[in-house]
Order: sequence, then C-alpha cells, then structure tokens
Amino acid sequence: MSEDTSKTLEQALWNSANALRGTMDASEYKNYLLGLIFYRFLSDMTLKTVMEATGEDGDPIEVYKKYWDEQQEDIKSELYGANGYIIEPNDLFDSMVVRIQHHQFQISDLKQALFNVEQSVKGHSSEEDFEGLFSDIDLDSNKLGKNPSQTMNDVITSLKDINFDNGRDVLGDAYEYLISEFALSAGKKAGEFYTPRSVSEIIARIVSIGHKEGDTQIRSVYDPAMGSGSLLLTIADQVTGDQPISYHGQELNNTTFNLARMNLMLHGVSYEDIYARNGDTLDVDWPSDEPYQFDAVAMNPPYSAHWDNNAGRLSDPRFRDYGKLAPKTKADYAFLLHGLYHLKPTGTMGIVLPHGVLFRGAAEGTIRKELINKNQIDAVIGLPANIFYSTSIPTLIMILKKNKTNDDILFIDASNEFEKGKNQNKLTEENIDKIVQTYADRKNVDKYAHVATIDEIKENEYNLNIPRYVDTFEPEPEIDLGEVTKEIRENNKKIMENKNELLSMMKELTSSDEKTQNDLNDFISMLNDEVNNHG
Repeated sequence: MSEDTSKTLEQALWNSANALRGTMDASEYKNYLLGLIFYRFLSDMTLKTVMEATGEDGDPIEVYKKYWDEQQEDIKSELYGANGYIIEPNDLFDSMVVRIQHHQFQISDLKQALFNVEQSVKGHSSEEDFEGLFSDIDLDSNKLGKNPSQTMNDVITSLKDINFDNGRDVLGDAYEYLISEFALSAGKKAGEFYTPRSVSEIIARIVSIGHKEGDTQIRSVYDPAMGSGSLLLTIADQVTGDQPISYHGQELNNTTFNLARMNLMLHGVSYEDIYARNGDTLDVDWPSDEPYQFDAVAMNPPYSAHWDNNAGRLSDPRFRDYGKLAPKTKADYAFLLHGLYHLKPTGTMGIVLPHGVLFRGAAEGTIRKELINKNQIDAVIGLPANIFYSTSIPTLIMILKKNKTNDDILFIDASNEFEKGKNQNKLTEENIDKIVQTYADRKNVDKYAHVATIDEIKENEYNLNIPRYVDTFEPEPEIDLGEVTKEIRENNKKIMENKNELLSMMKELTSSDEKTQNDLNDFISMLNDEVNNHG
C-alpha cells in the first residue's frame, strides 16, 4: 500500500470526528471515534469469518442472515473460535448504516448493539478481553447535542465509506496515527496514554537486540504502565522470528485500558495473546502467577507520581533487595523495580524517567547505589527536552539487565540532537539510528557518549548525572586581537566619514524660527568639534 493511500485513510478517519468537535474537546470525542472505528472493525471481522467459514459468494450480510437463521449454532461456534465474540446480523455496523439510509436509525440501536457485543463474551475465554470495552462511549451524554441520534448518524456515515480492506497493519497504523493526533490535540491531558513513536522505537530497538529470531526471540513483552499499548506493539514490530508473542500490560486509567485493548486487537493481536489488567501497578503485584517474568519489559510511567510506600512494602519481593522504598511523592524507582522484578534473567528492560533519578539522594540514592552495585544498569540515554505531549522537561531512557556481561554503564547525551517543531521537538530517524548504533557499539564518542567503569561511578559517589560523564562543552573560538583592532579602526573610519557627511548636510539647513536656528547651530558646533577632535 502506498504512503499516499495510507495518508488518505488517516485523514479520512480524522475527519470522521467533525460531527463531534463542536461540542466536546479532543480528550472526550476520541472515545467515540476510536470506539466506533473498533466497532466497525469487529463487524468487518465477523463478516469476513462468516464468508470464509461458509465459502459462499454474494452479499456478506445476506449470507450471514441466512446462516444465522438456518445454522445459528454452527455459525456461532465458528465466530467464537475465530474471534471470541458474536455480533448478530442486526447489530452489525453495516446494519446501522442500512437503518440510517432508511431514516430508521435511533441512538438506542447503537447502544443496544454495543451492549450485546460485551454480553456475547460472558462465560467464554474471551470475557476479560472484551469486558467493558465500549464503556467510554457515553451515548446518553448531553454533549452529543440536541439530537444525539443525528450526531451518531453523521459519525457512522462518515466512517462507512472509508476503505478498511487494506489489511490490519494499515488500519492499525491509521489507528495509531489517530491516537497520536488526539494526544497532540489534548496536550498535557494526553500524558497518560501516549508515548511518542520515536521514543518507543528507541526502546524497542534496544531491548530487541539479539532477541529478534531463533531460540533467543522475544516471546513475551510487558508494559506495567501501558497507556495505549503502542510500546508493546513497537517491540513486537522488531521481532522477525515466527514464534507467537504474548502481550502483558497494566493500566490504571480505565478509559486508557480500553484504548490499549482495542489498539492491540486492531493491530492483529489475538485476544488469546493479550493479558491485560486494569489496576494500580504499584499496589498488589501482578502478574503473580506463571509467567511472571518476561523477555522484554518497557514502560513510560507517570513521572514523580505519588504512591503508598508504607513500611510493609519493604517485604514485597519487588522492593526488598534495594534497601529503601521510593519516596511517597516520587514513585519513579518503584515503577523501575517493579519492572525489573518481572524481567527474565536473559531479558532487557527500557524505562523513561525524569533526570532527578540520576542524582537525588536519600532513599533514591540508596536504591540507585544498590542497582549499580548489583550491576543492573546498562545504559543511561539523555533525550531532548519537549519531545513529549505531557511535559516539556528533558527525560531519559534507562536500560537495565539482570545478568550483564560487562561491568560498566554507557552514557549517551542525545539532548542536543533533534528537529525543532512548532509545538514539540522531534527525534528524526537519523537521531534514532545514532542512539541505537551508539548503544550497540558501546564505545566513547566525543561529546556524545562515554562508557564509565563502576570505579569511575563510585568516585562520583554513585551520581549518574549525565554531564559528569559526557562533556558537551564547546570552547569559545580564540580571539585574534590583531583582527579585532583592524575591525575597530575600520568601523571608526566609517563613523567619521558618516559624521562628516552629516555635518555638510546640516550646514546647508536654515530656519526662520530663532530658537530652532540656535538649536541647529549648537548641534552643528558639537558635531564640528567631534570631527575636529578626531582629526
């Protein structure tokens, strides 16, 4: 599929929200648009499964109705086996379109259809994966305007003509585009659900080094603060082997949790490979059953969040080996230690953090010292400021491993290499490639990267602040006094030439007003003195 066609799909999907934009902001109408796109996707997958199972030609809806009436149990079995859910013929997205065309559509039809989808999974293995998926589409909201049915009519109509038949990857990428556009529109409200693609790509490419195929291929990924799920998908994109991948994630915000599950399925991830939990990552540990460790762990947790660090947590296996608990008002190291606990001994972890974790003292200093002494920090990568939608502060990526073969830490200062944008700065592909290649090479690069020994770090009292290890200072160029003197003389000469020219012009001026003429004479006298004195 061409890039132009992909852009057309993205723009068409984005324009579908026009009917909603006048009554609510992006953080609200995203739930309607993304939810309805997913509803249409599920409907299309239902019809595709029916046509493949029956081998029939003709209009898919009519074929489905026929088998629903004549062989309902058989067709249900096919649908549950392939998709994990049921959408009855009258509840299909296309059936809503037919109602609209016949001026028979009511918003209650859509409300019942979405309810029926969730009811269809009750008692089935897919129940947890679909439960509450459409709960954020509030069809009773007064923000839908005076005629809610007409508002939904307009959105459904705008979606019906968009071609979804270009494959799951294309639709998934378009969905990801929408998520990023909503993040841009929502600004700081988007921080909880979106990590810029460039940052996700750096983490994904690094944690997958040496684990893309064969016996060492990544088969499980975990994001304890998964947002929209894009970081999990970006890691999976790096895997070239044919072993199935299981996707594990936690998300505290229920709306974002629903978005993540939709995003994963739209990218072709089977519900059977999704293990997601809506809950507080730092409270009760999850997952506690096998498997509880993963080939790759990646996350962009909320920065310096508050958490319950009661003393009893010192016995929690996630935190007990690091001497102290993260401060109540700064949960950064709590997230880090949770992720590290769930990392396999052979795996790699990447986490986005604020710079304060590198040098703050007290409890955080103790935890950092333990991580260094256990040789679990592999690299610290400083990113440019203002590349996230939710904050303008500079951030970093920390890479961790449990069984490193080297006893040093790589520091990369990529904070000055970016493309300046109108609202956010952007990491280009060239910037990303340089970071990943520098990590892979693990060598000193002047003013960019430094491999620090543990002894060197101990000499710095376990302070990991990047400027201590990567010197980016650019010396001022040497000043040539001879050139400066010559330039001053030339400038003075030009100034005097201009003053002489001005004096000649002023001498030609006269005024009939006595006061003005006196002022003019005084000015000429002053200027004449300056010219004569210089001469």
